[in-house]
Amino acid sequence: MKFAKRVLQASPSATLALSAKAKQMVADGIDVINLGVGEPDFQTSAAIKQAAIKAINDGKADFYTPANGILPLRQAICDRLKADFGVTFQPDQVTVTVGGKFSLYVLAQTLFESGDEVLIPLPYWVSYGEQIKLADAQPIFVQPKSSSKVTVAELESARTSKTRAVIINSPQNPSGLVYSKAELMAIGEWAVEHDVILLADDMYGKLVYNGNKFTSLIQLSEPIRRQTILVSGLSKAYAMTGWRIGYTVADQAVISKMNTIISHATSNLAAVSQYAALAALTGDQSVVEKMRQAFEQRLNTIYPELIAIPGFELPQKPEGAFYLFPKVAAAVKMAGLSSTEEFATALLEQAHVAVVAGVGFGMPDHLRLSYATDLKSLQTAIKRIKEFMQQFV
Repeated sequence: MKFAKRVLQASPSATLALSAKAKQMVADGIDVINLGVGEPDFQTSAAIKQAAIKAINDGKADFYTPANGILPLRQAICDRLKADFGVTFQPDQVTVTVGGKFSLYVLAQTLFESGDEVLIPLPYWVSYGEQIKLADAQPIFVQPKSSSKVTVAELESARTSKTRAVIINSPQNPSGLVYSKAELMAIGEWAVEHDVILLADDMYGKLVYNGNKFTSLIQLSEPIRRQTILVSGLSKAYAMTGWRIGYTVADQAVISKMNTIISHATSNLAAVSQYAALAALTGDQSVVEKMRQAFEQRLNTIYPELIAIPGFELPQKPEGAFYLFPKVAAAVKMAGLSSTEEFATALLEQAHVAVVAGVGFGMPDHLRLSYATDLKSLQTAIKRIKEFMQQFV
């Protein structure tokens, strides 16, 4: 059978592939601690679940909704953005999608075509580049020189006449670093000057720790806001990964074109998920803060334990999200292995800890470890990794 070139040039998700192997080992009775997938270990709050049950019982979940989502949910997203950032949007500037990943995919299909280039700072979330390629456009990966955050000078060096957009993810998956207001202002003004679209992936915006502050591109200035397309969702901050709730906020012309694609691709996000999302955004927000505090405690506990492992380097403590992204080139060499992929496989098969090799994030000398699991399991996982490395010291 002949396959389309676009699918042949796309790679499977590195995070999901490793998670599948880890889950199979667990099914086989092996005690594996999975630090590979970015998924909170918290349950969706009872109030959100009850709202979903009520929507089912009231018959609200039985029928199609508009492709862009029910009006009350789109209004609730506008209200939440107003409360959080002081920026006003209208419901026709919002579309609700089957997860934030699908928002990004639809945006790529809406905005880009053959010959277009999209700047993607390293390290990057695994699906950015593949989604750009699936739109027949070209991802241009930009390597920061002095830290894990890209500068205007580095973006400008990579910009060409074909550059259409840049993706800014803050807090960043996989590094957990957060762009400061000044850093974002500089990038935003550069984008406005050169008419480069700002794709702001703010999925982890509510998960910031130790006094660090999250700033969104949409709140900096009116020119920057007009240049920005916001992608976010409820998966991480509200522990709702299984509900698949994402959204995009942009000028109405962009949203209208996205809705055309969505109407042919998924029709609409499952109605019951929309009513659950409505309850999440309009209900008690303390559930978000409770989870944020738990992640902060985990980070502060395991960070010093991680950097004490032989061959692991992570000089800058993560500021948000729930990932650690240490450089492990020295550890790989100590273990007599040739790549972080081999190292990750060895950790899974011998230490029974699942992590993700950095090659999927554009930085092959690194590993990503998620601390979105309970503290006891995290400490056990770090202990296993340390014991694995001790045999090579």
